[in-house]
Amino acid sequence: MTQTQTTATSSAIPEKMQAVVCHGPEDYRLEEVAVPSPGPGQALVRVEAVGICASDLKCYHGAAKFWGDANRPAWAETEVIPGHEFVGEVVQLDDAAARRWGIAVGDRVVAEQIVPCWKCRYCLRGEYWMCAPHDMFGFKRRNPGGMASYMLFPVEALVYGIDKGLPPAHAAFTEPLSCALHAVERAGILFEDVVVVAGCGPIGLGMIAGAVAKYPAAVVALDMSPRKLELARKCGATHIVNIAEQDPVAYVKDMTDGYGADVYLEGTGHPAAVGQGLNLLRKLGRYVEYSVFGSDVTVDWSIISDDKELDVLGAHLGPHCWPAAIRMLESRLLPMDEICSHQLPLEKFQEGLELVADGTTSIKVTLIPA
Repeated sequence: MTQTQTTATSSAIPEKMQAVVCHGPEDYRLEEVAVPSPGPGQALVRVEAVGICASDLKCYHGAAKFWGDANRPAWAETEVIPGHEFVGEVVQLDDAAARRWGIAVGDRVVAEQIVPCWKCRYCLRGEYWMCAPHDMFGFKRRNPGGMASYMLFPVEALVYGIDKGLPPAHAAFTEPLSCALHAVERAGILFEDVVVVAGCGPIGLGMIAGAVAKYPAAVVALDMSPRKLELARKCGATHIVNIAEQDPVAYVKDMTDGYGADVYLEGTGHPAAVGQGLNLLRKLGRYVEYSVFGSDVTVDWSIISDDKELDVLGAHLGPHCWPAAIRMLESRLLPMDEICSHQLPLEKFQEGLELVADGTTSIKVTLIPA
């Protein structure tokens, strides 16, 4: 029995589209490719916006995490359309997809970046964000990403509707915001805590907003950019520290009677931020690491063990945080016009990567397919 296929006017869906295609490190090209055709239970989505993530940049530059080294195999694949921070409009789906996701043609949707297999040990235990095959949009051939005019949502995807009234770049920010909120959840923030957030880029600003929503005693933002620190204040930070001008360890110790912070959220991806966090935490403090590092990090592990008995926690993706991230964006309480600093046409993806790499003039860079 065939499923009924619901489609926007067929003339509105072209046969070809523009897409960025990864051919390997530092070899991304704008190409004309076929518009994908949805199979049973899938949805075809017209991409409205796709953010450039720091992990996209590190993949572009050939980081070992993506392309392997002597200690690990390559995870990323070539001939793939990148992009895992996307929002789009549903243009084609069948009854099964409509029922599963509760969506219809014309709806605006986002999808979690992980496409779980729903069969491995982690998925069967409800830990889908750690899925063993770990297929993510934009890194594997099986699930092309959003740096294109159209993309497919496979049957296994986790899909959510989002307000059509939001600017596309703001709606695409759901992905980094959900990741930031997961890091906040991992921290187990209490009302009495002094929370320090390292880095006021897209993830760090989301961490600040999420931490503030927990109503701790203080939220301290660290960065070297006055502009980003001002944005941190607009996101709710109670204290800001320019680490180019002040010693953050001394600052935090001074405000906590010499004890140190209760929680440290690391969102810079800079090796120096790791040791900084270990030093400014109090004994029995909690360190949460979110960043993807471009190189190895070395620290004195005796700080973690014998000196302070710290809880060191990792955070990956944004499981169970997407509805909260959507509500936060739909509340329009965050300074999203300033956070989403640059929107570029898809053909200027190279300029977008360079803006992210520079990091001094941009906050969030978003591509807008035609």
